[in-house]
Amino acid sequence: MTSETKTRVRPAAVTLTLAAQARVAALMEKAPDDAVGVKLSTPRRGCSGLAYSVDYVSEEKVAPFDERIETPGGIFFIDAASVLYLIGSVMDWVEDDFTAGFVFNNPNAKGSCGCGESFTV
Repeated sequence: MTSETKTRVRPAAVTLTLAAQARVAALMEKAPDDAVGVKLSTPRRGCSGLAYSVDYVSEEKVAPFDERIETPGGIFFIDAASVLYLIGSVMDWVEDDFTAGFVFNNPNAKGSCGCGESFTV
């Protein structure tokens, strides 16, 4: 009788659409030399409490417990302290005639401010 160790692959906390992945790739093409990826965090900001923030990240700013998602265009990190607020979210990149930006469908968000700047869980 043989014993096998079964490893379950944990799904990523956030799913990036193809448009979001393409935007990460475009950002990484013009990234500063020390950037190793793009990082999503949820700092306390705005009238509802939390906001989405996407920035370049250097190796020394990557924390040991940050979520790491490999995309075709580069590495996408999620701040370890933000993961619980984001589990199950879908991140998209949307452009129209007047605006362009990342859009989040977050099942954990219980509300948001009127201007869309921040959300609450």
